[in-house]
Amino acid sequence: MSKSSVERRLSQVAERLRQLRGELEVSAEQLHHLADAADDARLRALVSETPVADHDHRQAERHAEAMRRHRAKVEAEIAKLERDQDELLDRFVAESKSR
Repeated sequence: MSKSSVERRLSQVAERLRQLRGELEVSAEQLHHLADAADDARLRALVSETPVADHDHRQAERHAEAMRRHRAKVEAEIAKLERDQDELLDRFVAESKSR
């Protein structure tokens, strides 16, 4: 891989990391709110003991769990891109030394 293609790929990876980190912040905030809503729904279901309240609780918990999975996926993608970035930086240094 040429030095210019490594630089281009590094730039792309850095941009994607920036986007994903922003998405991770939003996801964390949304997860906080969804988890709070699920906790509130759980308490309402315990107190009221109605099928509707139980359904609301299960639905709120599903939403929170979906956001947990999404957040984990974003974190995994960030970790992969950081590994890719490290590899590209190693290549970049190697290309610079060989010239």
